Amino acid sequence: MKQAKDIAVKITITYVLLGILWIILSDYFSMTLAHENLTMYIYFQRYKGWFFILVTGVILFLLVYRRTYELVESTEKLTDKERQLQIKNQHYHSLFEQNPDAVFELSLDGDVMSVNGEAEGLLESTYEELKEVNFSKFLHGEEMKRVTDYFFEAFKGFASTFETAIHLPNSKRKILRCSLVPIIVNKNVTGIFAITRDITHIKENEEMVVASEKLSVIGQLAAAVAHEIRNPLTSLKGFIQLMQSTNTINHNHLDIMLSEVDRIDLISGEMLILGKQQEIHFLYERLDDILRQVLVLMEAQAHLDNVSISYENLSEEPLYVLGESNQLKQVFINIIKNAVESIPEGRSGEVSITLVRNGTDAHVIVKDNGVGMEPERIEHLGEPFYSTKEKGTGLGLAVCQKIIERHKGHIHFKSEKRKGTAVEITLPVKESNTPSNFAD
Repeated sequence: MKQAKDIAVKITITYVLLGILWIILSDYFSMTLAHENLTMYIYFQRYKGWFFILVTGVILFLLVYRRTYELVESTEKLTDKERQLQIKNQHYHSLFEQNPDAVFELSLDGDVMSVNGEAEGLLESTYEELKEVNFSKFLHGEEMKRVTDYFFEAFKGFASTFETAIHLPNSKRKILRCSLVPIIVNKNVTGIFAITRDITHIKENEEMVVASEKLSVIGQLAAAVAHEIRNPLTSLKGFIQLMQSTNTINHNHLDIMLSEVDRIDLISGEMLILGKQQEIHFLYERLDDILRQVLVLMEAQAHLDNVSISYENLSEEPLYVLGESNQLKQVFINIIKNAVESIPEGRSGEVSITLVRNGTDAHVIVKDNGVGMEPERIEHLGEPFYSTKEKGTGLGLAVCQKIIERHKGHIHFKSEKRKGTAVEITLPVKESNTPSNFAD
């Protein structure tokens, strides 16, 4: 409105100024002609009004044309920008509505501004219901606090990706992979996009693979453990028969028998723990204890294969990691079993296990003097269904890598043909051994 008013004022002032100027000039010119030529004076007086209209009309035309041209040009530019904006809005709308992931647009207060169809299906709620929802309805306890921390990071302008578990009103539980992306306008965060995907079935399939591989490991260990248990059972049977025949009790024999029973109990107990299906919770675990428990199981297979296993803890202090002991045992058993099986018959087999701290990480190094492998094979280790064994499936190392990644660690392989292989497992050290409970 102000621009239109300014234009009208300019035209009016121009017209008035031209009129005043014309009156002054025409009167002066008329007076001059009246003294010299009366006919010219009359002729001028008759046509000076028409001349004024012609001149002012041309001037006004030029002024109006100039301003109108500018307005039309700016209008066309504005129309073009509006068209481009509509196209971008359609792109955004397609990305939002047709996205296979659930997308939520949230305000800085955490209110739901808009959602797509996938989001309504994921939370089994309509947009109208979600507008009034409190997310504590879906997130419980520690999980709510953890997700809230990610939201505060997004408010500061930092995107993040994480996994969490939600609970629906019908007691259904879903595991989600979420990404929080800040909405930044003029360098200010005005809201957040929450992009989520239901990975419940993916996690269930992963757990099925882990459980299947665990059963496979237990099955292979069972034969070696059974052979190992038969030795103390033979000793126990001999001492019992001796007591029956002599009808006397030898306390030295009783001590030996108790130690053999304790060994049987230790081996069978570790097998039961390894095979038990449990809900996964991360606790502060001492690595040295886990490795020593694994050695109890692996010594049985090593004896059968004529392989000696040595263990050395080079850390001056206890090393704790945040993890799940049974899964870590499964990894170490698998790695050590591979090391034992890599040693060919007829060779004096040696497997060394070393625990050492390097900075903020604990390193478990398993070395063997087996057949080794070519560098090109090392690149494919950990891929499902790729195995260096004749009857292997390759799932063992794939599961191991998945478990170690879940524990925020890494597995590295070094090998030389006919000289052996070294596997280095790195896990972050936790300074506190205070019991804590974290759901995976």
